[in-house]
Amino acid sequence: MRENIAAAMKQALKDKDQAALGTMRLIMAALKDRDIAARGNGNPDGISDDDILGLLQTMIKQRTESAKMYNDGGRPELAAAEEAEIAIIKEFLPAQLSDDEMSAAIAAAIEQTGAASVKDMGQVMGFLKSNYAGQMDFSAASQAVKTALMGKG
Repeated sequence: MRENIAAAMKQALKDKDQAALGTMRLIMAALKDRDIAARGNGNPDGISDDDILGLLQTMIKQRTESAKMYNDGGRPELAAAEEAEIAIIKEFLPAQLSDDEMSAAIAAAIEQTGAASVKDMGQVMGFLKSNYAGQMDFSAASQAVKTALMGKG
């Protein structure tokens, strides 16, 4: 992941793509902050690829919320800038599961964990996060898991 991000930053620099370069610098800065924190906790290699995926998903979520606020506030040009950053960040995520694939993954996770009620939601979400990191919107998955488990318990 790190190599892909560094290569994309170099390419944006060569292409003089200021929007992509700015976004890459934000990603690299956030990554560096997390690596420093990880080293302080005894991990000399910095954060793992799964943690990088989580970081990128958090950045997308933040920008989605900002774009919504800008649109609600009548600032479509600022919303468009946030959406452009989202598109650049998404290039580093694995292919996203379709709605049907996500439903199948949730059903499999419930079966695998033996979840019987909403009390078991944490186990199901943990299973999904470990097996589908970067491939689904976990806030949407959380709602779907809750709905599925409410029907069971």
